[in-house]
Amino acid sequence: MPRLIISIPEQRLSLVEDDGTIRRYPVSTALRGAGERRGSHCTPRGRHVVRARIGAGLPANTVFVGRRPTGEIHSEELAARHPGRDWILSRILWLSGCEPGRNRLGEVDTMRRYIYIHGCPDSEPMGVPLSHGCVRMRNADIIDLFDRVPAGCAVDIEG
Repeated sequence: MPRLIISIPEQRLSLVEDDGTIRRYPVSTALRGAGERRGSHCTPRGRHVVRARIGAGLPANTVFVGRRPTGEIHSEELAARHPGRDWILSRILWLSGCEPGRNRLGEVDTMRRYIYIHGCPDSEPMGVPLSHGCVRMRNADIIDLFDRVPAGCAVDIEG
């Protein structure tokens, strides 16, 4: 099974495929840095798995709220009508921590914090920490990654 390695310092996601091929994608992790606590708006570290894959087959730039497609397609016009909205676009890989006390259960539970790997507006910079805790990707990149990664895929977040 493939695995993902996310480097917070390098702002990079690496997909290590079964045959050893490595695909690298620029990402944007949390503006507030690394951290596991609920309400911290930080990106959690440690071993995780992809618990759910959301958005298969939907158009690029599909807008999600509460992990449900709204029927909207992101555009500059839509963004202008909703300034400050934290856009979750195209696909969602919902993460679940594997390390009790570090990123699973209680006040450090990654899944209950709704931490995803997801698309964002292509106008947002990559390689710069700007998210509210999630791992943001370009829409074409998250769609490509989504199509290569099954549920249960290991995800290591290094920080």
